[in-house]
Amino acid sequence: MIRGEDLENPVILYLHGGPGASELPYAKKYQDLLESQFTIVNYDQRASGKSYHFFEDYSNLSADLLVEDILAVTDYITQRLGKKKVILIGHSYGTYIGTLAAHRAPEKYEAYIGIGQMADTQQSEMDGWNFVMEQAQLADNPEDVDELEQIYEPIKQGKAFTPRNIVQRYGGASRLMDSPDTSFLGMTFSHEYNMFDAIRYNKGIIYSQEILISEAMSRPLPALITKLNLPFYFVMGDYDFMTSSHAAKTFFDQIEGKQKEFIAYKNSAHYPHYEEKQRFFHWMVDTFIKQTP
Repeated sequence: MIRGEDLENPVILYLHGGPGASELPYAKKYQDLLESQFTIVNYDQRASGKSYHFFEDYSNLSADLLVEDILAVTDYITQRLGKKKVILIGHSYGTYIGTLAAHRAPEKYEAYIGIGQMADTQQSEMDGWNFVMEQAQLADNPEDVDELEQIYEPIKQGKAFTPRNIVQRYGGASRLMDSPDTSFLGMTFSHEYNMFDAIRYNKGIIYSQEILISEAMSRPLPALITKLNLPFYFVMGDYDFMTSSHAAKTFFDQIEGKQKEFIAYKNSAHYPHYEEKQRFFHWMVDTFIKQTP
């Protein structure tokens, strides 16, 4: 989906999270400000949302294959829109494949922006576990405390994620807004999706997460990347415990780069670009449009 107001504007290629969690159904609501100054390209990744096909063989699905897709989409849109480079933005799992793509082909991108940046998944999940355990104890919720105690060892060993429903319950996913993840009904009646697309979304997210999450846990980004040869920015909410800000900062500090910046949103969680979309919009304009020659 390519949307904007002026073909002369800079182009953003946006990578959704998940894995498999398309953001097309609510792009219109949260990317409206950006679309006034940028042309934004959204697409459903292979085996996700509209790109999930019931009879297609996805046995070769991997992060490396998704990176190949990113590079192919990049080449297509630069040619179609007449640009030499585009701005690459990844959100959540989109940062995993986005960082790999930026590392592999930095010449294709004006910059890389990681929002809800993935890093050392084991460290991130322990940060999340510690946060929600403290919150569950403060809330005197014995059911959550019991569930968290049972899953502690697998998380500590890097074999499991802190339950996302509990992270969401205690504000580790979003704080200044309701979680933007669209319901089945919301997808069905959105501008971009219909009922068949919503069914494909649900099928695709189950399939994609089963394969790609374990891969991301066994191949964390800090073990793969120590240098990026392009400007890069991490935009993180301080209350993000889906992909912890602390783990992202540790990773950021380890990456060698000539131009890099870590930007903290002290009131947001996993969706700082949506929770504080005006602040993010103004930063994007100041950084990529109002630059002095």
